Amino acid sequence: MDRRTFIKGTALGATASALAAPAIAQGTVKLVMVTSWGRGLAGVFDAAQKVADNINAMSDGSIEVEVKAAGELVGAFEVFDAVSAGQADMYHAADYYFISQHPAFAFFTGVPFGMTATELNNWYYHGTGMQRHHELGEIFNLRSFLAGNTGSQAGGWFRQEINGPEDFQGLKFRMPGLGGKALSVMGASVQNLPGAEVYQALANGSIDGTEWIGPWADEKAGFQEITKTYYAAGFHEPSAGLSLAVNLEKFNSLSAQHQAMIEVACGHANVWNLSQYLYNNGAALQRLQSDGVTVLEFPESVWDAFGAASQTVYDENMDDEIFRTIYEEFIAAMNDSSGWITQSISAYRRQRDRVLSAA
Repeated sequence: MDRRTFIKGTALGATASALAAPAIAQGTVKLVMVTSWGRGLAGVFDAAQKVADNINAMSDGSIEVEVKAAGELVGAFEVFDAVSAGQADMYHAADYYFISQHPAFAFFTGVPFGMTATELNNWYYHGTGMQRHHELGEIFNLRSFLAGNTGSQAGGWFRQEINGPEDFQGLKFRMPGLGGKALSVMGASVQNLPGAEVYQALANGSIDGTEWIGPWADEKAGFQEITKTYYAAGFHEPSAGLSLAVNLEKFNSLSAQHQAMIEVACGHANVWNLSQYLYNNGAALQRLQSDGVTVLEFPESVWDAFGAASQTVYDENMDDEIFRTIYEEFIAAMNDSSGWITQSISAYRRQRDRVLSAA
């Protein structure tokens, strides 16, 4: 039995079969986009809607994309299987939610001590990144594209300060992806919760702390109402790509023009969404601090523990040829980009800040 046959025989397949089938009416291709995001969830749902709006506008009515929030057709973490099985047309999500399908999906969201948003885009559009994303997706009957980015994510919200690696022992913490795996190595009890469920879990004590995104999205989520201890820099996601994946059979059935519209729509949303977060984060951080939030940095001993735990997680996956290949290309591309950025932009910003502060 192949994987898609298996999925269709499960409860998920029964649920997905109740979804409206893709339709063509009066020359219009109707596509349903399921998402991992609660409706209106700041930034992430915006990115999904931006992709849909871009496609709808460019197609001049020949494609109609309808966006469904998490839970409206399938659950937040069920979108991958629904689209892979052909019971929904496309999903918008963070691909590291699906590392149980393959751990290499993490590279197309964010990985510990990995790429910044600029470095990720460099690899994706001018290195092997997009090719590898396509190849990985095709194993699961998907055509995948980057379609958003949150930028660097915060270390998260804690009920108490973190003074050393031992403070993670038994800590109930929400963190997806390989970063969550690394915290597990450090002794944390890690949970992977959909974004719409995180506030309530923190409020009722089901978790002791959480990372979400960054100041703007975190403020919108209201975490500052629960705790005032906030770590601005995290090890787990120096950027976080968001992905659109289209059922591969559906994608191949589209015209070349419509396929190009989807790719271009995703590329625009990728840049637009990153700018959305970066534009709003500075002012949001100031508001959080005015509201009594204390912004902290993890001690170096904790950063060292993050690094050791992250390497353990990478090593555990190196026997997988796909993971190892993508990891090696990812690290090589990151080093290539980082060398120039450090010598040019980082130096410029340091001097700019010095000169302007003295003016």
